[in-house]
Amino acid sequence: MPEDRPRTGVLKWNVEKVAEALKISVEDVREYFTDGRRVSFLLERRICSEALRGKLAQTEGAGYDIVDRDGGSWEVRSISKDGVYFSPSYMLGSRRHFEEEGFLNKLSEIEGYILSDIESFPEITFWIVPARDVLDWWRSGTLGANSKISRDKALGLLSK
Repeated sequence: MPEDRPRTGVLKWNVEKVAEALKISVEDVREYFTDGRRVSFLLERRICSEALRGKLAQTEGAGYDIVDRDGGSWEVRSISKDGVYFSPSYMLGSRRHFEEEGFLNKLSEIEGYILSDIESFPEITFWIVPARDVLDWWRSGTLGANSKISRDKALGLLSK
Protein backbone atom coordinates (compact mmCIF):
# COMPACT_ATOMS: atom_id res chain seq x y z
CA MET A 1 0.00 0.00 0.00
CA PRO A 2 1.57 3.33 -1.02
CA GLU A 3 2.60 5.43 1.97
CA ASP A 4 0.73 8.53 0.68
CA ARG A 5 -2.61 6.76 1.17
CA PRO A 6 -4.20 7.31 4.58
CA ARG A 7 -5.05 4.16 6.53
CA THR A 8 -8.26 5.69 7.83
CA GLY A 9 -10.75 8.42 7.05
CA VAL A 10 -14.28 9.66 7.63
CA LEU A 11 -17.13 10.03 5.15
CA LYS A 12 -19.72 12.59 6.24
CA TRP A 13 -23.32 13.17 5.23
CA ASN A 14 -25.84 15.83 6.17
CA VAL A 15 -28.83 13.68 7.16
CA GLU A 16 -31.38 16.43 6.79
CA LYS A 17 -30.19 17.36 3.29
CA VAL A 18 -30.14 13.72 2.19
CA ALA A 19 -33.69 13.26 3.52
CA GLU A 20 -34.83 16.40 1.75
CA ALA A 21 -33.17 15.45 -1.54
CA LEU A 22 -34.62 11.94 -1.48
CA LYS A 23 -37.98 13.12 -0.14
CA ILE A 24 -37.92 10.60 2.71
CA SER A 25 -37.77 10.93 6.48
CA VAL A 26 -34.58 11.35 8.49
CA GLU A 27 -35.38 8.00 10.14
CA ASP A 28 -35.56 6.31 6.72
CA VAL A 29 -32.20 7.83 5.77
CA ARG A 30 -30.66 6.44 8.96
CA GLU A 31 -32.19 3.02 8.31
CA TYR A 32 -30.84 2.97 4.75
CA PHE A 33 -27.32 4.07 5.68
CA THR A 34 -26.98 1.49 8.46
CA ASP A 35 -27.98 -1.44 6.22
CA GLY A 36 -24.79 -2.79 4.67
CA ARG A 37 -26.55 -4.34 1.70
CA ARG A 38 -28.08 -1.03 0.71
CA VAL A 39 -25.38 1.49 1.54
CA SER A 40 -22.53 -0.48 -0.07
CA PHE A 41 -23.32 1.07 -3.48
CA LEU A 42 -22.76 4.57 -2.09
CA LEU A 43 -19.78 3.67 0.09
CA GLU A 44 -17.95 2.02 -2.79
CA ARG A 45 -18.29 5.17 -4.89
CA ARG A 46 -17.27 7.60 -2.16
CA ILE A 47 -14.30 5.50 -1.08
CA CYS A 48 -13.26 4.97 -4.69
CA SER A 49 -13.14 8.68 -5.45
CA GLU A 50 -12.13 10.13 -2.08
CA ALA A 51 -9.82 7.55 -0.52
CA LEU A 52 -8.35 5.35 -3.22
CA ARG A 53 -8.75 7.70 -6.19
CA GLY A 54 -9.28 4.65 -8.34
CA LYS A 55 -12.06 3.15 -10.40
CA LEU A 56 -14.92 0.81 -9.67
CA ALA A 57 -14.79 -2.85 -10.71
CA GLN A 58 -16.12 -3.31 -14.23
CA THR A 59 -18.88 -5.64 -13.05
CA GLU A 60 -20.77 -6.34 -9.85
CA GLY A 61 -19.66 -9.96 -10.17
CA ALA A 62 -15.95 -9.17 -9.84
CA GLY A 63 -14.19 -10.50 -6.74
CA TYR A 64 -13.41 -6.93 -5.67
CA ASP A 65 -15.10 -3.54 -5.65
CA ILE A 66 -12.39 -1.00 -6.46
CA VAL A 67 -9.13 -0.88 -8.42
CA ASP A 68 -6.75 1.70 -6.95
CA ARG A 69 -4.56 4.00 -9.05
CA ASP A 70 -1.73 1.45 -8.82
CA GLY A 71 -3.89 -1.40 -10.15
CA GLY A 72 -4.53 -3.06 -6.78
CA SER A 73 -7.95 -4.61 -6.10
CA TRP A 74 -9.88 -3.79 -2.92
CA GLU A 75 -13.04 -5.15 -1.33
CA VAL A 76 -15.37 -2.74 0.53
CA ARG A 77 -17.14 -4.19 3.56
CA SER A 78 -19.46 -2.67 6.15
CA ILE A 79 -19.09 -3.14 9.87
CA SER A 80 -22.72 -3.35 10.93
CA LYS A 81 -24.33 -4.06 14.29
CA ASP A 82 -23.94 -7.75 13.35
CA GLY A 83 -20.21 -7.48 12.63
CA VAL A 84 -18.21 -7.96 9.44
CA TYR A 85 -17.15 -10.95 7.37
CA PHE A 86 -14.10 -11.43 5.17
CA SER A 87 -15.11 -14.50 3.18
CA PRO A 88 -16.07 -14.12 -0.49
CA SER A 89 -19.67 -13.07 -1.09
CA TYR A 90 -20.48 -16.36 -2.84
CA MET A 91 -20.04 -18.10 0.53
CA LEU A 92 -22.76 -16.05 2.23
CA GLY A 93 -26.47 -16.70 2.37
CA SER A 94 -28.74 -19.65 2.87
CA ARG A 95 -27.43 -23.04 1.78
CA ARG A 96 -23.96 -21.62 1.28
CA HIS A 97 -21.00 -22.44 3.46
CA PHE A 98 -17.53 -21.21 4.29
CA GLU A 99 -14.58 -22.83 2.51
CA GLU A 100 -11.13 -21.99 3.82
CA GLU A 101 -9.47 -22.50 0.42
CA GLY A 102 -11.79 -20.01 -1.27
CA PHE A 103 -11.26 -17.53 1.55
CA LEU A 104 -7.47 -17.81 1.30
CA ASN A 105 -7.63 -17.52 -2.49
CA LYS A 106 -9.60 -14.30 -2.13
CA LEU A 107 -6.98 -12.89 0.23
CA SER A 108 -4.26 -13.68 -2.30
CA GLU A 109 -6.15 -11.92 -5.10
CA ILE A 110 -6.83 -8.58 -3.42
CA GLU A 111 -4.74 -5.87 -1.79
CA GLY A 112 -7.15 -5.80 1.12
CA TYR A 113 -10.39 -4.48 2.52
CA ILE A 114 -11.83 -1.08 3.21
CA LEU A 115 -13.93 -1.53 6.34
CA SER A 116 -16.63 1.08 7.04
CA ASP A 117 -18.35 1.49 10.41
CA ILE A 118 -21.86 2.16 9.14
CA GLU A 119 -23.23 2.23 12.69
CA SER A 120 -21.46 5.58 13.14
CA PHE A 121 -23.58 7.22 10.40
CA PRO A 122 -23.73 10.14 9.53
CA GLU A 123 -19.95 10.20 10.05
CA ILE A 124 -18.77 6.82 8.77
CA THR A 125 -15.21 6.01 9.71
CA PHE A 126 -13.36 3.72 7.32
CA TRP A 127 -10.08 1.82 7.58
CA ILE A 128 -7.85 0.53 4.79
CA VAL A 129 -6.73 -2.93 5.88
CA PRO A 130 -4.13 -4.86 3.87
CA ALA A 131 -4.95 -8.50 3.11
CA ARG A 132 -1.82 -9.56 5.02
CA ASP A 133 -3.38 -8.17 8.24
CA VAL A 134 -6.57 -10.20 7.65
CA LEU A 135 -4.43 -13.28 6.95
CA ASP A 136 -2.56 -12.69 10.22
CA TRP A 137 -5.89 -12.42 12.06
CA TRP A 138 -7.00 -15.69 10.45
CA ARG A 139 -3.81 -17.56 11.28
CA SER A 140 -3.86 -16.34 14.89
CA GLY A 141 -7.46 -17.52 15.35
CA THR A 142 -8.74 -13.97 15.84
CA LEU A 143 -11.37 -14.36 13.11
CA GLY A 144 -14.31 -16.66 13.64
CA ALA A 145 -14.49 -20.08 12.00
CA ASN A 146 -16.24 -18.57 8.98
CA SER A 147 -14.09 -15.38 8.93
CA LYS A 148 -16.80 -13.28 10.57
CA ILE A 149 -16.20 -11.17 13.67
CA SER A 150 -18.41 -9.03 15.84
CA ARG A 151 -18.52 -5.25 15.53
CA ASP A 152 -16.78 -4.84 18.90
CA LYS A 153 -14.00 -7.22 17.93
CA ALA A 154 -13.52 -5.51 14.56
CA LEU A 155 -13.32 -2.05 16.10
CA GLY A 156 -10.89 -3.37 18.72
CA LEU A 157 -8.59 -4.79 16.03
CA LEU A 158 -8.77 -1.58 14.01
CA SER A 159 -7.90 0.58 16.97
CA LYS A 160 -4.54 -1.19 17.45
